[in-house]
Amino acid sequence: MRSQALDKLDLKLLQALQLDGRAPFNRIAEVLGVSDQTVARRFRRLRSAVHLRVLGITDESRLGRSTWLLRLCCTPDTAEQLADALARRSDTAYVSVISGGTEVMCAMKPRTRQARDELLLDRLQRTPRVTSVSAHCLLHHFYGGRLGWLSKINALDSDEQAALSPPPVDSATVPVVLEEEDEALLAVLGRDGRAPLTELQASTGLSESAVRRRLDRLRSSGILYLDVQFDHEHLGNDVVAMLWLTVAPAALADVGRTLASHPEVRFAAATTGQANIVAATLHPSTGELYTYLSDKIGALDGVRSVETALTLREVKQLTYEPGR
Repeated sequence: MRSQALDKLDLKLLQALQLDGRAPFNRIAEVLGVSDQTVARRFRRLRSAVHLRVLGITDESRLGRSTWLLRLCCTPDTAEQLADALARRSDTAYVSVISGGTEVMCAMKPRTRQARDELLLDRLQRTPRVTSVSAHCLLHHFYGGRLGWLSKINALDSDEQAALSPPPVDSATVPVVLEEEDEALLAVLGRDGRAPLTELQASTGLSESAVRRRLDRLRSSGILYLDVQFDHEHLGNDVVAMLWLTVAPAALADVGRTLASHPEVRFAAATTGQANIVAATLHPSTGELYTYLSDKIGALDGVRSVETALTLREVKQLTYEPGR
């Protein structure tokens, strides 16, 4: 199924789910002016055609945790095996093979300092045929997380977006401590963000009203957000690129905000390391990537250098699906 097979309603549904992944089908149907059955049928078709999944994601920063981006250089015969092994870990996301098959990149979300050090200082250092390891702590997100790329496709008009958007997230930055029941809810939603209340009740032993209250608290506090996982090429983006920008410190914020506004950018963050901004971009072709680099990135004041790497295979977006 290619991008031309996605009609206007498909795109509206995708963007609606990005806005609120747990929105009931009847509410989406009412806003879009179609029947509940039509929305449910389209959802099932998209799950098969573009591997659509709605997943509950934990915002690590709201729990006082850091996210790291790992770049692992290795021999070509090791990349696929290493990427698969990293993808199977519960503390990784966005695992991909890049740079002509000689580099694996992934986001790591360690729950503890011990878990971080065990992977970075011990396990990866002893992995055969890994020639170098660099770890970059994400300092500030300009785009990504609850601001998913589907929010940029402009399938919904302003009234539809307003009707489908959830309440705003509490802006407080004080780390929140999770209780056992919260952890149980997040575990289920991490596998299926639209898991029914009955399944959430079974995982916690709580009443329906108690589950609703906890779910509302997790979402309003910003700890939990819903994201949409899908195959980007089905929306016309055959080229996925990683950009590592070295930016003058005084221009860091301005460059980051500008990147966030670009429709090509699905993720951008300030990071530690010589390259102090990393961005993931989507393009219909390598020619479009060239134009983006020369016209948009080249026009940004303060950008001193750019390293570009093409993603050969996305092994894991948010969750691992063997055989994909």
